[in-house]
Amino acid sequence: MASEASADDRPLRLAYLSYRSKPTVGGQGIYTRHLTKALVDLGHSVEVLSGQPYPVLDERVGLTKLPSLDIFNDQYPGRFPAYWEIKGLPEVLELATFSTGTFPEPLAFSYRAWRELRDRAGEFDLVHDNQCLGYGILAVDRLLPTLVTLHHPITVDRRLEVEAAPNWRKRLSISRWYSFVKMQGRVAKRMPRIVVVSENSIDDIHQDMGVARDRMRLVHVGVDPDLFRPLDGVDRIPGRLITTASADVELKGLKFLLEAMAKLRAERDVSLTVIGRAKEGGPSAKLIEQLGLADHIQFVTGVPDERIVELYAESEIAVVPSLYEGFSLPAVEAMATATPLVATTGGALPEVTGVDGETVLRCEPGDPDSLAVAIRRGLDDPDLRARVGAAGRERVSRLYTWRQTAIRTVEQYREVLEMRRTGLGPVGWSPPGADGGRDAG
Repeated sequence: MASEASADDRPLRLAYLSYRSKPTVGGQGIYTRHLTKALVDLGHSVEVLSGQPYPVLDERVGLTKLPSLDIFNDQYPGRFPAYWEIKGLPEVLELATFSTGTFPEPLAFSYRAWRELRDRAGEFDLVHDNQCLGYGILAVDRLLPTLVTLHHPITVDRRLEVEAAPNWRKRLSISRWYSFVKMQGRVAKRMPRIVVVSENSIDDIHQDMGVARDRMRLVHVGVDPDLFRPLDGVDRIPGRLITTASADVELKGLKFLLEAMAKLRAERDVSLTVIGRAKEGGPSAKLIEQLGLADHIQFVTGVPDERIVELYAESEIAVVPSLYEGFSLPAVEAMATATPLVATTGGALPEVTGVDGETVLRCEPGDPDSLAVAIRRGLDDPDLRARVGAAGRERVSRLYTWRQTAIRTVEQYREVLEMRRTGLGPVGWSPPGADGGRDAG
């Protein structure tokens, strides 16, 4: 018994897969950076395998770069690669998929990861895939026990963008772009264990992707409350709002916040800091110009967490205007700084942010009037802002830390290893090699 307990508690050697890992904006890169650090803090060994953009990692975490064709880089998004860049099957897959109008990175990266790991399987105990779910992940799972994090079903992104499309040609183009979602659903249904970041996402993944509930486990995302904290000596700027927009897409709801801000500016002086990159000629840039808000909005990108904490400290209200969130790192980061939060009821936001009027000021998604009312409610009542900000920080510090995320993730690692050892798992699952391979997908 003692030897079994010792084996169960031993440090794990982990290969962590992330097909893109933007370090400062976007949930996947931030999740990668903080979770891998927390895992190393617990004594485990972690090596990240990533495509571009590459993550910023703790110095104790290894990084193996698996470069893509980088078709969607920030400087020349949608570029067509030169023939000399096509060096093997992953590049062929990436270019061929892109040529059909489909986002190619998850499929191509999954095969790059498999090729890297097939000769290194003895170096790792387990693989953690961060929402790639390309077909190559099934091959990876045949090499090593594999767990997947699925933040939310991308089917939601597709549905919202199709609904917002102005014509049938754009709807067809969007549907074709999101064709990779079918692949992700097929792969997800065949994995033994999927870590999901909210109860709301579990429901949506089950409904939209057909993943059995007994294959999913809830592990919340975290925040570092020692880093994201109130700052003494930094004064809040009257009327200053702050939001995060990792992408200029319908899902994030930035246009509704801009419309709400225009309404508020008719009655008071308000300004907005957007943590994210302004897309030249994009829908938000056009709307900012149309509403005459250019002089009252600043976009900030590529700055360290310490500067982001300062930006929160300068703001009277943080806003999450999303139509849908699987969890929302920006929400818990804002709450951790004791900045009062206005958030919609989209997706998992009510589950994450708590009770209206206590830890958050709520509004309806996709409704600029409702958003303006909630922001006005906070701006007009300093005592309410102070109470909501303090209670929000207490909630986040109690429920959502990266250490807790890492501990619960390791519990899932050990369950996956036990499944592989015993051959016992969810209904319909069998370990690789049993009865000819995997369960039917």
